[in-house]
Amino acid sequence: MSDRADIEILTEQERRLVFASLNEEDAFLIGSALKTRADAQNAPIVIDVSLFDRRLFYFARPGSTCDNEDWVRRKVNLVRRLHKSSYRIGKELAAAGTTLADRNLAATDYAAAGGSFPIRLANAGVIGTVTISGLPQREDHNWVASAIAAHMAIDISDIALP
Repeated sequence: MSDRADIEILTEQERRLVFASLNEEDAFLIGSALKTRADAQNAPIVIDVSLFDRRLFYFARPGSTCDNEDWVRRKVNLVRRLHKSSYRIGKELAAAGTTLADRNLAATDYAAAGGSFPIRLANAGVIGTVTISGLPQREDHNWVASAIAAHMAIDISDIALP
């Protein structure tokens, strides 16, 4: 699948996966769903659900490392800055033949790799992120988008990335 085709799908996922509201319980349920899946698959991931002013859920599975935690930090920074999923941003950069450095965004603070999805509230905008790190970036993105969609009871099978 081309970067452009992926960008269309990612944009539609972000358009559909908008929260009417989000509270601490929602964050716990989304994070717990990701943990349950990771436990079942023995996936060495870090899971983070955060608002821009505080962390609501965090878990590091066995096999994950401090590098995964740093990837989470950098992906969150990017979503916080640009209000798009980190995977979409990476695909947009690739399609444009540009890099984060070309946009004056240092790799020490930002990562255009899949796995961080914006928590967007209807009528409020982006207020936080759901993020994982530890799998290949497309899988990181798919896991997060699937967990959010399941929590919202929204079927995104027609716009799932293969």
